Amino acid sequence: MFNSDKKGFFQSFFDVDWILVLALIPILGAGLLTMNSFVGDNYFAERQVVWIAISFIVFLVFSQIDWRFLKDSKLLVSLFIIACSVLLVLFLGNRIKGARSWIEIASISIQPADFTKILLILILSKYFSKRHMEIASIKHLVISGTYMFIPFVLIFFQPDFGSAMIIFLIWFGMIVVSGVSRKHLLWIFSLGAIAFAILWAFVFLPHQKQRIVTFLDPMSDIRGAGYNAFQSQIAIGSGQVFGKGVGFGTQSRLNFLPEFETDFVFAAFAEEWGFIGVMALFFLFCVIFWRILLVGFVASTNFETLYSLGFAIFIMSQFIINVGMNIGLLPVTGLTIPFMSYGGSHLLTEFGGLGILMGMKKYSRATHRDNMKNEFLGPA
Repeated sequence: MFNSDKKGFFQSFFDVDWILVLALIPILGAGLLTMNSFVGDNYFAERQVVWIAISFIVFLVFSQIDWRFLKDSKLLVSLFIIACSVLLVLFLGNRIKGARSWIEIASISIQPADFTKILLILILSKYFSKRHMEIASIKHLVISGTYMFIPFVLIFFQPDFGSAMIIFLIWFGMIVVSGVSRKHLLWIFSLGAIAFAILWAFVFLPHQKQRIVTFLDPMSDIRGAGYNAFQSQIAIGSGQVFGKGVGFGTQSRLNFLPEFETDFVFAAFAEEWGFIGVMALFFLFCVIFWRILLVGFVASTNFETLYSLGFAIFIMSQFIINVGMNIGLLPVTGLTIPFMSYGGSHLLTEFGGLGILMGMKKYSRATHRDNMKNEFLGPA
């Protein structure tokens, strides 16, 4: 399972995409600087350093594993059932910040929904890699949609609307890149509109409806549901071109901006670093997207290609939604920005996903490209 070639273990252990790593380091550092109080208690920054160290270890270890064993459909389905069972059990747990999304282990909180996103990418990659030429069949949209729908519902009713949306976007993005027909896309949009109407009428809680109303009219409830989004826009705007300087962001440091270590760390960063800092951050994320997609472009089989595309969709969706809610273009959903926000679950998920990608890149070289025919036409 692990690499045993003649290069030597130490050299192989660090045989990763260092351009990707060099793009990640400034983003991680920007998050740490933004959540660091520089005086008194630095709870978030200190714990984040530990999570970053653990996540990097996971990344390096995962990059040495031959992940071709994940092409076993029975294994992936078993893992999927286990993940959904864990999400179901969460309904029996205690609420944290209004949601049953976390598992408490000692003093550590783990969010299973994050790990489920990677598992969904893997199982959809496996499914579509064998049925690429048959994707036009509605049967495959229904089956793949079932893989998405089960965790979507379980996560949505925790309630965790943000993570549920990422689950849906991963599936939707992967069926698009797999070659779904325009007719089926129209059906999906129609069903989505009907589902939204039903959710609005019978499922959405009052505070969730208020978030959407506030999104359409941010000034309607500045002191209530619209407060976070309004303060976020003030923070970003006050940063102007060059920012106020590290540690001098008044909106975050004086606690006008809530959750500036997690959901609104982008707004706090923009206030201190300004437009120039934001453009640099966007550039670094573009480099990350490029390096992720590059693995898919040179992959030997459709499984690795689809995983690369699915993982890029996951990171890109979470990045766009977080930035969108920070600047007032999207409703506040409680999603973190990848690699930058405080939190262990999302860091472990993101670095673990990158580690799997690096392992696929390394070991897929042993698979001859002629085997791609089997990916298209082979049995499930």
